[in-house]
Amino acid sequence: MPSSTDNTQAQLPTAVIGYPSKLLGRADVAKGTMAFQLEEPPNFAFRAGQSIDLSLVGLAQDSPHRLTHTFSIASDPSDEEIMIATRMRDTTFKRRLSQLPIGTEVRIDGPMGSFTLHNNTARPAVLLAGGVGIAPFLSIVSHALKKGLHYHIILFYANRQLEDAAFIDALWNLERTNARFSFAPTLTRVNGNNGEWNGETGHISPEMLRRRVGKLQGPIFYIAGPPAMVAATRRMLVEAAVDEDDIRTEEFAGY
Repeated sequence: MPSSTDNTQAQLPTAVIGYPSKLLGRADVAKGTMAFQLEEPPNFAFRAGQSIDLSLVGLAQDSPHRLTHTFSIASDPSDEEIMIATRMRDTTFKRRLSQLPIGTEVRIDGPMGSFTLHNNTARPAVLLAGGVGIAPFLSIVSHALKKGLHYHIILFYANRQLEDAAFIDALWNLERTNARFSFAPTLTRVNGNNGEWNGETGHISPEMLRRRVGKLQGPIFYIAGPPAMVAATRRMLVEAAVDEDDIRTEEFAGY
């Protein structure tokens, strides 16, 4: 589940409120990845990059397993529905969620977290996503561009193969229509893409970052993805002389 570290972000409110909601829809958004649309409760408000706890109400009594999980919100705060996305691993929670009838009541607790954009728009935001770690960044990028915020945002998005890359078409479209947003997807297993890929290849590296960003001292870096990816990427940035106070992270354990 998402868990974040942040050394420089202003503290956000910590109060967490529970809301009734409903499952409105689901869709495959990449190989093994699904997005779920949830009814946004009245008076529910969040900042782009925050997360929620989703509980499958009414099912806990007949299951010995925990039926609550934390998800980053992938939708824009101005959207009429809440969207989350997850890798569909073989767990009790995800099996239940994938089979839940549309219209079923669920519970949302939140919002939570401080994985949100910094306040100084003069400093570029460099977003580093691995796999389903793209979820909070889709929310952040969509919101910043829709509101016309004056950030220069560069998003690096690592996946094994093109078919694994959730929301990649939406992100390409955002880049085409917004001069302040640069999108750099990269694939780590190019041989499995049948010659369809002409973009970046390999894991996110200092060389890749410098080609797109230039000097690495100055931007604020955000990392979201599986724990091993987050740890390795953070270590890479520190070794490239990025100040640790300029690095913010969100881990997606088990997702």
